[in-house]
Amino acid sequence: MVERFSQEVQIPEARCFYGFQILIENIHSEMYSLLIETYIKDPHRRNFLFNAIETMPCIRKKAEWALQWISNRKASFGERIVAFAAVEGVFFSGSFAAIFWLKKRGLMPGLTFSNELISRDEGLHCDFACLMFHYLVNKPSQQRVTEIIVSAVRIEQEFLTEALPVDLIGINCRLMKTYIEFVADRLLGELGFSKV
Repeated sequence: MVERFSQEVQIPEARCFYGFQILIENIHSEMYSLLIETYIKDPHRRNFLFNAIETMPCIRKKAEWALQWISNRKASFGERIVAFAAVEGVFFSGSFAAIFWLKKRGLMPGLTFSNELISRDEGLHCDFACLMFHYLVNKPSQQRVTEIIVSAVRIEQEFLTEALPVDLIGINCRLMKTYIEFVADRLLGELGFSKV
């Protein structure tokens, strides 16, 4: 998504930010790889996680959702900015929250510190998408924006249910789903729209 935006946007400062964002996402990818190599000793399980897009349907669904917006030639720039904000602001919010739960208990300091930094970066990327949205002249309707955000929320909630057994670590799945809805409402507010 970022690469397509950097080709379409003509504002030099925005293009610079997108270039920086690509760099940051590459660092995140490297960090996730190092975390998997460090914490997952079983080679079969490690391979399973390295190929999560193919091996985990809920991860595949997230990737397909994002790719549909990258390749969609009919979607407006505004719709794609909203989808990008959803990827950065809604997707992974449940995972970040679960890892923050570990931090609160003093567990896994390396994982939780990297999570803190990655979460901060994703928040910055989401904020920039919202900033770009505010400069648009032809914005999508509130109904269309809400549809995009709600579809991302459903996918993230499904991910939590399937891939992240939050009940095992003491976090109530119902409360986590509510948290994701809260994150989405906050994003809608940042975009200038009312909560769902």
